Amino acid sequence: MDGSVLNAILVMSSIGVGAAIILFFVAQKFKVIEDPKIDLVDEALPGANCGGCGYAGCRAFAEGMVKAETMDGFFCPVGGNDLMKSLAPLLGVEAVEKKPQIAVLRCNGSIKNSIPKFDYDGDSTCSFTTNLSAGVGGCQYGCLGGGECVDACDFDAMYMDPETNLPVVKINCVACNACVEACPRDILELRDRGPKEKRIFVSCINEEKGPLAKANCTVACIGCKACVKACKFDAIDFDNFLAYIKYDVCTLCRKCVEVCPTDAIHELNFKPRKPKADKPKVAKPKVEKSAADKPKEEKEESKTEEKVADNKEKSEKTASDVKVESTNNDKN
Repeated sequence: MDGSVLNAILVMSSIGVGAAIILFFVAQKFKVIEDPKIDLVDEALPGANCGGCGYAGCRAFAEGMVKAETMDGFFCPVGGNDLMKSLAPLLGVEAVEKKPQIAVLRCNGSIKNSIPKFDYDGDSTCSFTTNLSAGVGGCQYGCLGGGECVDACDFDAMYMDPETNLPVVKINCVACNACVEACPRDILELRDRGPKEKRIFVSCINEEKGPLAKANCTVACIGCKACVKACKFDAIDFDNFLAYIKYDVCTLCRKCVEVCPTDAIHELNFKPRKPKADKPKVAKPKVEKSAADKPKEEKEESKTEEKVADNKEKSEKTASDVKVESTNNDKN
């Protein structure tokens, strides 16, 4: 073998060995020792990496929770309370139970309720359309029907209804918040599922005055405050001509639903209301009253009749006297 080639091999080998030694000592100097609990928590998480917990992924969520040494403020919506309870022994803390939530669409401006005023021909994505127009129905707050929220859902928990052109949230929603962040008009909201999936909410976010809101959508909240007056539990806020039901205060009494004139308040998963039966009219028995028990009108009427009778008697008496007097005069 040529000596120059051999020398080149020895030099390159020496450089490689030297670089490896340097990198070894650098790695030892700056190495980060991770808590083994992070790996345990990360393995127990569902691995959806949906971001619903507020972190970029499950690994980041595990690191944050282990370093915080508490479960306050940490919750995995995909795994739910059962998962958080299983993680509690790994961290040596007590899990805080959270009420399960679900995404809710606060708009009912379908193509039936908010009739299109023009034909739109262009990019149909919500983020583009919202910067271009108020929507074909004219409501600058309503759903645009582009379906970006459905595309953002990784759990097949939403679909677009072809009849209404509105997204529909299915029961398997995990409340990951992806659809909420994807909506450019902030129409979607996470709310408590409620007992037996019963929920009441105002399905409108229009902040215009009643006539303007009604002109663009027949089921818009018109700011009449009828629901606020009907609620006895202070569960309804009112601001900018718009009512909002606080789900953590609402008792699901349904009084507000009954008085809403535009059906802007929705009630989900309740039993149908029973029609109000007409009460039969009961005839009151006639009771003969004594003269002392007669009402004033009857007494006044009887007095009037007595006066008429007295006047008639006087007039007859006067007439008879006049007749007698005329007879006497004739005799004389």
